[in-house]
Amino acid sequence: MKEPFLYRMIRRPLGAIFKAIYKPTIIGKNRIPQTGRIILAGNHTNYFDCILVGCATDRCVHYLAKDELMRGPLKIIFKNLGIIPVNRRTKDKAALETAVKYLNDEKLIGIFPEGTINRTEDIIMPFKFGAVKMARDTRTPIIPFVITGKYKAFERSIKIQFMDPITVSDNLEEANEKLMKVVSEELLKAGVTK
Repeated sequence: MKEPFLYRMIRRPLGAIFKAIYKPTIIGKNRIPQTGRIILAGNHTNYFDCILVGCATDRCVHYLAKDELMRGPLKIIFKNLGIIPVNRRTKDKAALETAVKYLNDEKLIGIFPEGTINRTEDIIMPFKFGAVKMARDTRTPIIPFVITGKYKAFERSIKIQFMDPITVSDNLEEANEKLMKVVSEELLKAGVTK
């Protein structure tokens, strides 16, 4: 399965522009393997989070994203960026099946298990089960990440940190709680209180 042409074409210039403007601090990117199946999963703070995660690796990140992006004139762009559309109004089995195909083809999946940008007063919203389910079904490790700070132009104020990979057990409830705990504890360590 070839990586999407548009993603390959814009990744470097877009990443360079993003880094020049937002000057992100990226910690632990060496934990992302150069090859093989892997899932990146973490908190969601802003629309720019996808670009921030993508700046940490030379690999194509196939994001699970709301299917509303695949409607209207921008559909052709998002489709050619390798996005996997998710119907958030239902349990979207088709999206998970597509993600599993990508993982079985040794690709990299990016997912924000909160399901949307966290605009609540809570440090983190409850994680949906998609990340741990696809990890269990394909025996793929999950690399948790945390995003802290704000996107402020020309200030070094946004940070992403990748943690050690975790292995998902057959107990999805337990695995989801473990993933949430890893992310929320790291946010608390970073002083995030909302």
